[in-house]
Amino acid sequence: MTDRIQDLFSLAGKTAIVTGGSRGIGEMIAEGFLDAGAAKVIVTARKAEALESTANRLNEKAAEGQTVVAIPGDLGTPEGITAFADAVKADNDAIDILVNNAGAAWGAPFGEYPVDGWDKVMNVNVRSIYFLTEALADHLRGAGTEDDPARVINVGSVDGLRACDIEHYAYSTSKAAVHHLTRQLAKRLKHENVRVNAIAPGPFESNMMAFALRDEEARAAVAADVPVGRIGNPDDMAGLTIFLASKAGAYLTGVVIPVGGGIATA
Repeated sequence: MTDRIQDLFSLAGKTAIVTGGSRGIGEMIAEGFLDAGAAKVIVTARKAEALESTANRLNEKAAEGQTVVAIPGDLGTPEGITAFADAVKADNDAIDILVNNAGAAWGAPFGEYPVDGWDKVMNVNVRSIYFLTEALADHLRGAGTEDDPARVINVGSVDGLRACDIEHYAYSTSKAAVHHLTRQLAKRLKHENVRVNAIAPGPFESNMMAFALRDEEARAAVAADVPVGRIGNPDDMAGLTIFLASKAGAYLTGVVIPVGGGIATA
């Protein structure tokens, strides 16, 4: 591999935050950033024990000069967002990469969808992205340069790009909102050396998908619905997010990239 390619995709020296980083897509992204050379990866999630376990596993594979820091917190509340942001800012002068991945889902039939379920999903999936990005904006601005801007990567969903059969009304609506919020934030921060993009995952191994993937017959049905015929794997997720977080993705902002094996695009 040439030095140029190494430089394009390296995250050496970077400080990254991954919310919802204890498992699933968040864990895949955090591990990918570590493999790409990030100096510090900060992970957060509500369940402290699971978060610490993931951080310990990643620290065991970290190279010299790399560290994974676990900061438990609930980003579904304003108080949780403030507490997490304050903890980050207390120990870091700048943040190079913010991945807004924390998410919630709630399924219920039309006519029976609960208001508290709707509010929980919207608060975690949409509100937390705006207010955490706002709280860390100065630290992102401080890290970014014209040649190598700071990055915000929001995690949406292919279900925010299409109407699907599953009755998770708040979830799919929230993910469509994430995609548009991404464009709004990209427009607002475009001259401040901060790039804002979104990814729209299809089916990956995650807690949200566990109900459909733990049963072999159901798993096969999910894979059959994907145009390329398989479930997404950690390399698929790490590859895209490393691209967006590295110099290779510095000229992109305000885009939503589906990573779903052709779902919603093929």
